[in-house]
Amino acid sequence: MLRTVRLKFLLLFILTVISVVFILPSLPGVSLPAWWEKYVSRGLSLGLDLKGGMHLVLEVDLKKVTANALTRAGTEMREVAEKRGLPVKIGEVAVDELPVTLVGESEQSAFFKFLKDEFPYLETVASPQREGGNLVFLLRLKPDELADLKNKTLEQSLEVMRNRIDQFGVTEPVIVRQGTEQIVVQLPGIQDPQRALDLIGQTAQLEFKLVDDQTSLNLSELIDQATASGKLKPGYTREELNQALADKLPPDTEIYFEDRIDRETNRRQKVPLLIKKKVLLSGDAVKGASVRIGDYNEPYVSVDFNRRGADEFGKITGENVKRRLAIILDNVVRSAPVIQERIGGGKAQITGSYTSEEAHDLAIVLRAGALPASVKIVQNITVGPTLGQDSIRKGIIAGILGTALVIFFMIFYYRLSGVVANYAMILNVIMLLGALSLLNATLTLPGIAGIILSIGMAVDSNVLIYERMREEFAAGKPLKAGIDGGYDKALWTIIDSHVTTLITALVLFLFGTGPIKGFAVTLSLGVTLNLFTALFGTRVVYDWLILKRWLKKLSFFHLFEKPNIDFIGPRKYAFIASGLLSALGIFAFIQLGFMGKGNLGVEFSGGAMVQLNTAQPFTVDRVRAALNQEGWGHAEIQPLEGGLMVKLKKSEESVGQMADHLTRILNQAMPRNQFTVSGTSEIGASISQDLRKWAVIAIILSLIGIIAYIAFRFEFIFGIGATAATFHDVLFVLGVFYLLDKEITLLVVTALLTIAGYSLTDTVVVFDRIRENLARRRGKMGEIINLSVNEVLSRTIVTSTTVILVVVALYFFGGVVLQDFALAMILGVTVGTYSSVFVASPIIYAFRKEVKRVEVKRDKVIELAAQKQKRQEKKAAPKKKGGKK
Repeated sequence: MLRTVRLKFLLLFILTVISVVFILPSLPGVSLPAWWEKYVSRGLSLGLDLKGGMHLVLEVDLKKVTANALTRAGTEMREVAEKRGLPVKIGEVAVDELPVTLVGESEQSAFFKFLKDEFPYLETVASPQREGGNLVFLLRLKPDELADLKNKTLEQSLEVMRNRIDQFGVTEPVIVRQGTEQIVVQLPGIQDPQRALDLIGQTAQLEFKLVDDQTSLNLSELIDQATASGKLKPGYTREELNQALADKLPPDTEIYFEDRIDRETNRRQKVPLLIKKKVLLSGDAVKGASVRIGDYNEPYVSVDFNRRGADEFGKITGENVKRRLAIILDNVVRSAPVIQERIGGGKAQITGSYTSEEAHDLAIVLRAGALPASVKIVQNITVGPTLGQDSIRKGIIAGILGTALVIFFMIFYYRLSGVVANYAMILNVIMLLGALSLLNATLTLPGIAGIILSIGMAVDSNVLIYERMREEFAAGKPLKAGIDGGYDKALWTIIDSHVTTLITALVLFLFGTGPIKGFAVTLSLGVTLNLFTALFGTRVVYDWLILKRWLKKLSFFHLFEKPNIDFIGPRKYAFIASGLLSALGIFAFIQLGFMGKGNLGVEFSGGAMVQLNTAQPFTVDRVRAALNQEGWGHAEIQPLEGGLMVKLKKSEESVGQMADHLTRILNQAMPRNQFTVSGTSEIGASISQDLRKWAVIAIILSLIGIIAYIAFRFEFIFGIGATAATFHDVLFVLGVFYLLDKEITLLVVTALLTIAGYSLTDTVVVFDRIRENLARRRGKMGEIINLSVNEVLSRTIVTSTTVILVVVALYFFGGVVLQDFALAMILGVTVGTYSSVFVASPIIYAFRKEVKRVEVKRDKVIELAAQKQKRQEKKAAPKKKGGKK
């Protein structure tokens, strides 16, 4: 027996050493050889919210890709049809359909043959429409062709993006596809976020077109007249401008703006130019680009063409001497020099008063090639390195304080057994960090919250075991039998409670974003390892102490000696109070989840959340006055230590400029304060709608999964009770947040799902005791429920206390980001304790009462009967005489 215990200790020691070995690369100041990180462990990686960096979600405009493909098909169709003598008219592409008019119905069979032979990738949408003796066909790309086009576009966009970022010089960037239209880009440790944003967001569509200098039009005057007459609204786009002035412009021309700097005032200007529509040369003819220094010590970009491009460029410049050639990048004229002579050699220059960084980045995008489609930034989360270090510091402080509070409480309440529980908790944390290091997991701020929460929940299993031990000792059992009975009787209750939490973590992992996935992984690993450390790790310690005869007696602090509280009696009042709170929660859920109203975070509403540092003290009134002048008076302003946070909820499809605009406004109004951005979170409309939808789905699926498990392990009526209690708790916290006008963020949704798991853990413990008492006692249903709740009352209060100690530490010391998460957990743990007693249990009583007995699983009856027979045989067995030889 002693040898077995020693082997168990050896196993624990080996696992602990292995965990520490995996953790070593994560420790500051520890230098390890390269082979260690390659073959052993790379340790934990810090997330962008901890070490600083940029997280972008880019959406590729695949609709425009489809429209462009159909436009090219229409152009080609017109040329081929003319050669064949087929009378067709090609219309403008609308959405994803190309209208083609066939003049004369007699040519219908020839048209279908023409389509089959020349354009097999197109198909007709429906039957043709008759228009004055002609037939109008609507053509679209075949589904396979469309899917292939979209896939190739996304893959090409990925490759171009990767080439640009590699040349930009970011260490360990992450560039991956997400879904069918999005690309996720993570740039850790980026020092100049705005520059990276400009580089990544450029489509880099390069075109060479002629300037129409022969038409004498005063474009600035025409634009002013259109603005004054109301034909152009403020903030108009180039497309809207050309549409408003279409009747004033010569055919086959359009207006572009040249971006130039006035040398006298050093201010950037936008000068309108009339440009010919015909594209003479495009970016696909570019072979390379590099930065050069000009005659006035100003950088410019030298462009090298491939062989075809060099021939075309020589021909273009030779035929248009003394005319201006516009070099257009992403619909902006970068320069428009006069062609003095034919330019051979395949080289061109792009000038435009660039800084050296701007010229360098322009050369990068030209070398890497143009994106096959325009992209818009729908999510931008930027964290400065100082903000990341502050998050780490606050997370560590909250973790140490929460752990210390739990350790002291367990020692005070359970004495020696509390020390054993603390040993298991520390073992759990070491193994958890080792497992995360083995997986090379990325540690985020929510992940730290998951670790801290795991610490609070790690002692829950030990509390269940110890309360069972207390009952066994109270029944007169000796030390060894009491310890064995405590572990045996708590086993299935512990497993049930852990499975419910794992179901929640699984749903969070499947439907959460990056940081929330990290929280889910941390929580699930912590819960799984807790089963091992609580059931195996602590048992080994007790076995060792008993075999060495060092342990004579276990004593615990008694919060309640023998409570006899009537919990069923006041159920009507509890139902009324719970019904009102749940109604508030349902109203809040409909308003927030389906109507999109209320204080939704920028993740769900769209907009920007910008954290700013400032060198001088400021007043909120001055900040608000500055924002009011720019029409941003509805922004939320929250003072912070050494700065402020501004939340601007504005539903836009693309983002990326709000933080820069906000900083510029504040520094112009309050120059002495020197506002600088330390962190940004910008969410576009499409992302916010998806996040809101998946948050609702995650909550519903999590509850369905947990309820199904409860119904399977117990009975359907127990599942109903658990459902009601869990919904009650989630709705209560949601309703309180809605009432207090607290912001509903992704972290708050994470807290709601964690609350659901915790609430069910508490309910499972009560249900398990009710089921056990129903199997072995006779009496009224109300008496049995009251007895069961009183028996587990100490466990319920102790477990709630340990978790609350941890989340209180998170609330006060975890930083502003985790504050609402911690508040939701405090409310949830408190109401979860209440609901397991005053909501779940009375529902069983209301359905069953005295006349209906709960059907107990047969295996449980057999187990209890076997235990009873074993005790009787042990009493009847003759005692051995004689002592130790």
